[in-house]
Amino acid sequence: MEHSPGFLRIAEEARSKVREIAVAEAVAAVKNGSARLLDVREDSEWLAGHAEGAHHLSKGIIERDIEKLVPMKDESLILYCGGGYRSALAADAIQKMGYTNVRSMAGGWRAWNELGAPIEESDHHD
Repeated sequence: MEHSPGFLRIAEEARSKVREIAVAEAVAAVKNGSARLLDVREDSEWLAGHAEGAHHLSKGIIERDIEKLVPMKDESLILYCGGGYRSALAADAIQKMGYTNVRSMAGGWRAWNELGAPIEESDHHD
């Protein structure tokens, strides 16, 4: 997908403020229970398939709903989107809300699939 210059500018600014994590590290953290994986993509993207064990909080609602799903602001969170830009924006936003252990998954859903990491298909929200 071709992104607009303005979007890329703010996404790169957000990426400079958040820690990134490689897919393999994210898979291991989710598998051993040391981190919660949050999919910040749109509903239609989530429904088409998502990372195994992920919770869905799209970028459009994450600030509104994160405190209900994750009340402990020091919980280890890994956010992902399609390619790593929206998750960086969402991670930056929730860090501003006081979340202290947030990472954005480098490469997002595309990188997850390229690695062959486990996925789930869904016909409902999680």
